[in-house]
Amino acid sequence: MKRKLPLGLIAVAAAGSLAVSSCGFGGGGGGEDGATTLNMLVPTYSDGTKALWEGVIEDFESANEGIDVVLQVESWENIESVLQTKIQAGEAPDIYNGGAFSAFAEEGLLYPAEEVASESTIGDFQESFAENEALDGTQYGLPLIASVRALFYNQDLFDQAGVEAPPETWDELYDAAKKISATGTPGYGMPLGSEEAQGESLIWFAGNGGGFGDESTITVDSPENVEAAEFMKKMITDGVTQPDPGATQRTPMLNVFAQGQIGMVYALPQTVGQIEEANPDLNYGVASVPTNTGEPSTLGVADRLMAFKNDGDKAEAITKFMDFFFAEDQYVNWVQTEGFLPTTKSGSEAMGSDETLKPFLEMLPSANFYPTTNPAWNATDGAFKSLMGQLEDQDAAEVLGQIQSKADAS
Repeated sequence: MKRKLPLGLIAVAAAGSLAVSSCGFGGGGGGEDGATTLNMLVPTYSDGTKALWEGVIEDFESANEGIDVVLQVESWENIESVLQTKIQAGEAPDIYNGGAFSAFAEEGLLYPAEEVASESTIGDFQESFAENEALDGTQYGLPLIASVRALFYNQDLFDQAGVEAPPETWDELYDAAKKISATGTPGYGMPLGSEEAQGESLIWFAGNGGGFGDESTITVDSPENVEAAEFMKKMITDGVTQPDPGATQRTPMLNVFAQGQIGMVYALPQTVGQIEEANPDLNYGVASVPTNTGEPSTLGVADRLMAFKNDGDKAEAITKFMDFFFAEDQYVNWVQTEGFLPTTKSGSEAMGSDETLKPFLEMLPSANFYPTTNPAWNATDGAFKSLMGQLEDQDAAEVLGQIQSKADAS
């Protein structure tokens, strides 16, 4: 059936390069009349991000007399350099919305999550996302937004090829892709170009019980991963993917899907909005990621809130803010308006009636993540982007062995 787009996803899809006015802040802890001041640094997700946070802050300050929150909003292009400048000046934000956190945790700059959020707030996070916020067994980040991959399929191409239902296993995926390819349209889109070969690979690896390892060990050429890569190669060799997957980038491939010219792809919640803009008449569906055995698994990504210690006397005020924000009434509105998925169990339950988001929400507990806290991850990521495309014409085990060597040498 044709999909109807939630308002938040339309806003995200329409948002381009955004500039949001911001105000700086200093490192002082006291506001007017002896109030505690929390300085908060966040990036732009849409043209409504600033107003959303201002609404949260207004409600929070009304409910928590004696705590003032000073908001600073920066673009994603600038926020990391702004943060580093503030840290070097001794003016780190009390609350920061960003990506990587391990370096700050290793330097002792962050509060453990249990010191700046209540047990009930921490316990409400999806376990898979909470575990991704830990370093050496201690959770530091509070997962803010979630995104997972799901299978997008063209219903008209399914009908034309005689595919009765979205696949749940690799064998079913192969059969469906083969039938669609026989009609003259590529059955499955496999982007192994430099844009996101690592993402496509992890979806397949995790779907066979594999992955990329953890904070201490990078694992690329495991038996599970090799078996998955061999199945990927079979898809390519047997001609059930688009031509030249090794040079295919994800973004343009998704555009081709949106025009009805590929049978199946793995994509994000935001892809719903992109299709709504590019081709609102596309007859498509969204389903869980097929895996080797049919057990649920997918690729997950998340941004987080983290709290810098600074002078060490703001933990109580920060805890009040975190508990207030992650409460269902505030948090669900924020996530829905920005067009992302919730990281909390209560948020998933509240948003579960949205049929467009339902397949994504169902996959949240089975999300697998990049081992970004491992020092060798950057080298591994680069090796996947430069080498995984060779799967087209090289042995799967050899390709993964080359990537493993790059990771081990870093």
